[in-house]
Formats: sequence, C-alpha cells, structure tokens
Amino acid sequence: MNLPLKWTEIEHLPEWDEEFYDVYTARKHGKWVMLKTLKPELRDDQRYRAMIEKEFDVRYNLCHPNIVMINDFEDIPGVGMSIITDDVYGDSLRKLIDRKEVNAAILDKIVRQLPEAIAYIQENHILHHPIRPETIIFTENIRNLKLIDVGFDQREHLTPTDASEDIRNYGLVLRAALDAYKASSSDVAQPSASALARYAKVADRCLSDDPRRRFRDIPDLKMALAGDSNRRLYLTIICFLAAMALILGWLSWKAPAL
Repeated sequence: MNLPLKWTEIEHLPEWDEEFYDVYTARKHGKWVMLKTLKPELRDDQRYRAMIEKEFDVRYNLCHPNIVMINDFEDIPGVGMSIITDDVYGDSLRKLIDRKEVNAAILDKIVRQLPEAIAYIQENHILHHPIRPETIIFTENIRNLKLIDVGFDQREHLTPTDASEDIRNYGLVLRAALDAYKASSSDVAQPSASALARYAKVADRCLSDDPRRRFRDIPDLKMALAGDSNRRLYLTIICFLAAMALILGWLSWKAPAL
C-alpha cells in the first residue's frame, strides 16, 4: 500500500524572505501551509536555533483573526526545522502600493483591522519587529488582512516606548496607504473627503517627532480614526449613565426610611 507523501509541492518564496529566515509554501497532507526556516548558513548556529525556537514558543498561543496563526514546529525534509503557519498566500501591502492597487476596501482594513491586531499584540506584551507594508498581507481572493513576523519575545510588561513606536509605525503604514490610494484609486464607493482628511491628520499625529504628541494608546488612536460618530456615541453613553446615577440618587433620597 502506497501512502501519500506528507510533504509535497515545497516552493521557496524569495520575496517573502526575512532577515534571518527563508519562507516557503508547501502542502502538508494535501493542505497548503507556509514554512519559515533559518537561512542555510545559520542553521548550525545555536544562537539562531534558539531564536527560532523562542519565536515558536512566543507565537504558538496567539489567536487573532488578523494575525497569521502558527500550527507546529517540525523538521521538514530538504528544508530543516521550520515554523509551520496557516497559508496566507497573497500580496503584501508593499506590492499593492507598488502596483497601484490600494483601493477603498484595502484602506478600510488598514483603518479598522490593523489597529485591532496591534492592540492584541500589545495586550499580550509581545516584542516584535516594526510593522511595515512588507509584513501586512492581504490574502488571495478574499483579501483578508494578516500580520506576519509579529513576535520574537514576550515580556511581563511593555514599555511606553514600545507602545509609542507601534503607533509611529502604524502612522507610517497609514500614510503610505493613503498616498497610494489617492494616486491609484478609481473606486465608485470611496471614503468621504472628510474621512480621508481625518485619516491624514491621524497619520500626522502618529508621526510626530515628539512621542508625547502621539496618541496615548491604541484605544485613543481608534477613537480618532472613527471620528465624530464614535465620539458622539461615547458622550451619549456617558451622559446617559450620569443621568441614571442622578435619578437613582434622587430615588434613594426620596425613599422613606424603613
């Protein structure tokens, strides 16, 4: 009885390679996955072997719809010890920018989904390389936003500098996406002029040379991206709760003593 091969169609993707890693696409038991492995010249160096093992340990338990999920760490014939992730084959934001294909849907995901992914990384105190257009992938066909290269260590707490740098790097991504959108988009359904102006102001503030002038945190950033509608909702809720507190206080004062 001939059993099917576990690993088939292994293909190197040079455009996805990282500083210390080569990236492959492959089929495992017929299912498409991605492989991340040390470059050949680094595989026998214990320091780099410890580095990829650490990254696997840090990222294995992460679970977020906009972050590529890690499935396993395995020695693959002809490739070596590899981090195995879900298949996220598609185009990086960098490619979409270069090909002038940043449309309203792509921009909307950068505005709504990317801050959520960054917030999740921060909540889990994950140290990571800077988020940039090359590490933001939009999957083929469906165009889901997925972050790759999202963590190499975990701390008990992140520093204010770590959080501020995330906001600055988000500003760089948003600015690049906005510039590309304005230069290339011919969408029928486009963001309003006021929304585009708001996003531009958000990017400018994220990129302030003075970290104290940037957004305080990701919730603050998300509020600014959402604009006046969310602010009005927030104020309405606050006013409602304040009114309820006054009413309850008045009823307690008026109630007869038992």
